[in-house]
Amino acid sequence: MGFLVEDFPKELLVDIVKRIERTADRNSISLVCKRLYEIDREHRDFLKVGSGLHPATEALTALCLRFANIKTLEITYFGWMSNSGKQLDNQGLFVLCSNCPLLTELTLSFCSFINDSGLAYLSSCPKLRSLKLNFAQSISSNGILSLVVGCKNLSALHLIRCMRVTSVEWLAYLGQFGKLQDLSIKYCKGISEDDMIKLGPGWNNLRHFEFEMDAYYRHPKVYDNSLTEKWANHLNCENLRELILVNCILPRSRGLCCLLWRCEALIRLNLDMCIGVKDSDMIALSQKSRNLRSISIRIPSRYFVSIYQTSSLRFSDESLTALSIGCLLLEVFELSFSDGEFPSLSCLTQSGILTLIQSCPIRILVLDSTCFFNDIGMEALSTAPYLQTLKLVKCQEVTDEGMQLIACFPCLTTLSLCKCLGITDDGFKLLIGLHKLDLLIVEDCPQISEDGVQRAARVVSYKQDLSWLY
Repeated sequence: MGFLVEDFPKELLVDIVKRIERTADRNSISLVCKRLYEIDREHRDFLKVGSGLHPATEALTALCLRFANIKTLEITYFGWMSNSGKQLDNQGLFVLCSNCPLLTELTLSFCSFINDSGLAYLSSCPKLRSLKLNFAQSISSNGILSLVVGCKNLSALHLIRCMRVTSVEWLAYLGQFGKLQDLSIKYCKGISEDDMIKLGPGWNNLRHFEFEMDAYYRHPKVYDNSLTEKWANHLNCENLRELILVNCILPRSRGLCCLLWRCEALIRLNLDMCIGVKDSDMIALSQKSRNLRSISIRIPSRYFVSIYQTSSLRFSDESLTALSIGCLLLEVFELSFSDGEFPSLSCLTQSGILTLIQSCPIRILVLDSTCFFNDIGMEALSTAPYLQTLKLVKCQEVTDEGMQLIACFPCLTTLSLCKCLGITDDGFKLLIGLHKLDLLIVEDCPQISEDGVQRAARVVSYKQDLSWLY
């Protein structure tokens, strides 16, 4: 005897529909019968739309009327051209705000026809908690200010390539009256590192902070010495859990470098191409951030340092030793250098990395262009009791001898090799049929063949593109 959709309780059907994640599948199941159509209409809380909205405002109106309970909406016009039809404009945002009272998360990407007036409409969304603006060229600081004043519950704000946005009043307002916990600013040339002091007491609310400068368009900045005391004495970021800084200049005792001295709750740290970080900063971090579990560092080349800093960059094994003593919960460590050669301005050695591995429960280790890491380092890693994932990129001193030690690693399940010149098929012979690894990834290693790594792991991913060599 067969069952009809009408025979199932609504709660069960709702649970089934909610488990379907792909939009195309949700659209298909809503066409099966009226009952599933209504359930999908009531419980569809996420939409991603873009150039397919045509005519834009009318199409969005229809969607809002059908899915009145939308909570998360992403509108993206990436790759849009004029012959694709008119983009969504300010009137479209008015329609959105008028018909979606439950809207909590909104992402606008490459929406060129939306300006400050459109953001003013968003300020009337009572439940809006998260706004992400990507390449919003017509939006200025005035629009951001009207938004943060109107959206009292805003807890996440991401600004990416918003060139007209500067940091005058809206940051200060968020600091005094806002509830912001997640702030991300990338490639906004009107906002500098020192401008972030304007967030003031709002720093204490932040859980996630990401700041990325555009290295290709920035110029050496003349710092305002009057801000030094404010950074040093008035910055309170004891609740910050995730800190990501990219292409930043971090002179000691001023600017964002002060965060390294004050983040008691920090769990994840990413310093990518940041100039000015010294051993003293990392030592202070290790003494303050005892809960740190993940750290990723990419050291800039001598070229960038010579442009932005006259004094030498001092980042040595002393930093790694401090981390091994103070951050005993560290599980993820990633170290890379921006250029292929090992910069003379750094004093990191293989010994420093091994000290960290032997003292902390490192589960994931990524080494990129660390030319000092060799087979001796691999031998030391073979006794690391917690290491589960190892990724080596351009580690040319590791050879087949070091690779054969993989069979002795106690917990390693994932191995990734990229652009490693010293490893051949012979390095995997001991792993063939051993079922030691769950996953082996080999990319662009000229002396490793696809046949040579078959059966070296339960799952093998192999890609070969040697254009990087020429």
